[in-house]
Amino acid sequence: MITTQRKIWLSSPHMGGQEQKYVEEAFSTNWVATLGPNVDGFEASITSYLKEGVHVAAVSSGTSAIHLALIVLGVGKGDDVLCQSLTFSASANPIVYQGANPIFIDSEEQTWNLSPELLENAIVDRIKNHKKPKAIVAVHLYGMPYDALAINQVARKYDIPVIEDSAEALGSEYLGIKCGTLGDLSILSFNGNKIITTSGGGALITKTKAQKDAAVKLATQSRDQAVHYQHSQIGYNYRMSNVVAGIGRGQMEVLEDRVQQRRANYNYYFEQLGDFQELNFLSEPEGVYSNRWLTAIRTDSYQTRERIRLALAKEDIESRPLWKPMHMQPVFKDCKAYVNGFSESLFDTGLCLPSGSNLSEEELERTTNLIKNTLLR
Repeated sequence: MITTQRKIWLSSPHMGGQEQKYVEEAFSTNWVATLGPNVDGFEASITSYLKEGVHVAAVSSGTSAIHLALIVLGVGKGDDVLCQSLTFSASANPIVYQGANPIFIDSEEQTWNLSPELLENAIVDRIKNHKKPKAIVAVHLYGMPYDALAINQVARKYDIPVIEDSAEALGSEYLGIKCGTLGDLSILSFNGNKIITTSGGGALITKTKAQKDAAVKLATQSRDQAVHYQHSQIGYNYRMSNVVAGIGRGQMEVLEDRVQQRRANYNYYFEQLGDFQELNFLSEPEGVYSNRWLTAIRTDSYQTRERIRLALAKEDIESRPLWKPMHMQPVFKDCKAYVNGFSESLFDTGLCLPSGSNLSEEELERTTNLIKNTLLR
């Protein structure tokens, strides 16, 4: 008899059981469009979780949240925006939506995130060329918080606002402060592969109600206060629907469990594979608490990385190289970049391992045994 093993996904959705209650409530009350009780409730639950006097606007994606943040900060055509290079393209694409120029900054070794030293070098160089950057986009890669103290010190020194891309870091903390509250404006993502999901969605986190109100107006086609449809500025269809927000309300109830499950995955991999000299695990700096959204390893060479990746793929186990840096992407080939070579090295040698909160011990064992056998071969 032929048996097949279940595919092991990199990071699949994981429902908690309460989501359907909120979704059914939306249907039973006919609140199936944008806005509604679930949107209000989801925003309130995020606000309560972050606990830093913030204001939350639930939107259609993390990408749209970054776009709204740029608009709220006044970024426009011809402006320069500094952006972490080692990230997903959604961190950079909205800069181009605004007709602005993305300028990419390489990573530092401790967190794999934005290098404070290169960031300041870039700012000084741009000012020297009579072009002070309008904003900074910093990313918590794979749930590991960037060095917010150093980044914010540089940003304040030159009076440049920081957009905190916390798409991968809900549940992470920096010096006891929740990620999602560390920037002048912050964003979250609830895409299907994130630590909690609404199937697709995001949130913009602001420090003032006025900023939230401005973003919500932009996200609802910038309709003016009038009995008829009147628009004094260009708007967008970015608001989250009441149905989707119902999923989010249920997911927020299990967020802490999901963080613990992801961290347990990392601990399992480290315990099983940490002694292999070919592998390096990203540890938490002092004062940092990562949600371990994805367990990412660095191998000793491209060849080792590919041996592992291909061996896993052959057994229907999904893994993925680290993000290809933005300054290496064809679409951004003409953009200015301040690099040290570290993100390119990570791209060549790094690998994300299956990290879903619904992984079984049997699936973790299957994955680690295959990696061990590949390295010992």
